[in-house]
Amino acid sequence: MKEEKKLFTVSEFGRELHIPLVLAYKLIKWGLIKGIEIIDGTVHITEAGLLEGKELLLNPYRRLKLYWRSLGPGLITGASDDDPSGIATYASVGAKFGYSLLWMSLWLLPMMMAIQEACARIGIVTNKGLSGVLLKHYKKYLVVFIVLLLLIANIVNIGADLGAMAASLQMLLGTNFFVGLLFFTILIIFLEIYLPYEKYVAILKWLSLVLFAYIITALIIHPDWGLILKNLFVPSFQLHPEFIFAMIAFFGTTITPYLFFWQSSQEVEENRAQGHYVELKEKPKKMAHRIISMRNDVKSGMVLSNFVTMFIVITAAEVLFKNGINNIETAEQAAEALRPLAGNYAYVLFAFGIIGMGFMAIPVLAGACAYAVAEVLGVQEGLSRKFTSARTFYLIIAFSILIGLFLNFIGINPIVALYYTAWLNGIIAFPIMVVIMIVGDNKKIMKQETHPLWVKFFGWMAVASMAIGVIASLILSLK
Repeated sequence: MKEEKKLFTVSEFGRELHIPLVLAYKLIKWGLIKGIEIIDGTVHITEAGLLEGKELLLNPYRRLKLYWRSLGPGLITGASDDDPSGIATYASVGAKFGYSLLWMSLWLLPMMMAIQEACARIGIVTNKGLSGVLLKHYKKYLVVFIVLLLLIANIVNIGADLGAMAASLQMLLGTNFFVGLLFFTILIIFLEIYLPYEKYVAILKWLSLVLFAYIITALIIHPDWGLILKNLFVPSFQLHPEFIFAMIAFFGTTITPYLFFWQSSQEVEENRAQGHYVELKEKPKKMAHRIISMRNDVKSGMVLSNFVTMFIVITAAEVLFKNGINNIETAEQAAEALRPLAGNYAYVLFAFGIIGMGFMAIPVLAGACAYAVAEVLGVQEGLSRKFTSARTFYLIIAFSILIGLFLNFIGINPIVALYYTAWLNGIIAFPIMVVIMIVGDNKKIMKQETHPLWVKFFGWMAVASMAIGVIASLILSLK
């Protein structure tokens, strides 16, 4: 009797190789694993394919390289969350309150994952961005209101990020602040419009490595890890307006509106790039596999983002708070947090960090504006399209960045503006999160792919947390 050969599901294949599920799927998609069979529309890997995979991943460098290659929209979304506004906010919180708000970097992680998965799931299942989905199922005035909130938050954020980049360049080279502003504005618009989407995404992924400077710095300064663990797991509160303001700012730069729209639209771009949306609709198992792959990608990005957040707060608390530097008002003061790693070259490292993350975040901010507005206007959208076929989309990107540029001419300190922008993002995130949670649980829109239980729990926890923060802030400000 012929012995039946053993087959592995993609999940089992990933477990056998000790790799994330997103990488297991990508190895098959790239054709690097050939021992596969299709059973009832699902992919199974043969024992020969498993052996191919083990041999392929023997080299640790190749394993890391393939994993890095497998990451997509989720990584960029997560990394861009630590934009200049995020860096300034987390550094300000660490300088002002030490470790008192460090717990938020851990406690917000599952909420952040839930909201971003909800957005990504909406994009995958409907093949539309958030604005497009809302337009189809809700009143237009509600969509316009939400998009207007997004535009306000994003354009202010763009302006603050551009200002921080120009201030960093001025600190680095002594250039005129406004010359730096114009230089970065023109360069970012040019790259976002004329650089092919594949190259553009690849560049954004590499820019995320800038964030590791904060992790290295925190390890070098040898902080009290016992105290850190205590503050990481045990929340602390102060019924003081400044503390509540800092909590909202922390929340707003971690779970931020522009990432909602960007994530859903990037999943649509991913559907388009893979060219299989119709197939996904017709084959529920393939849809489920696509969502699992997305979830692993999103988790990678969110974990990276919050891991870096934790180390920025630790570095600022150790270097600034303990030395009595409680208010960060200039790029030079923020740079002090990196002095343990770079000594007198801390300014240089900080400047490169701010500029690098600005190059990553501003295209995401402007892109989120363009996706949202283009869907409301009913015009062609997508970074994968050329300028000639999506002129309005790219013009919205350009105008968003230009308006952000002009906000710097009203004399606001760019580093201080970043902190207040984070607070504004927190306030604006609240109504948008409510809409996302309602849409993602609507069976008419999502069919069988409504929120899983964990997304419902942590997504509504995020909404409730923000509501409590805003109410507490209002009550304390009236006293």
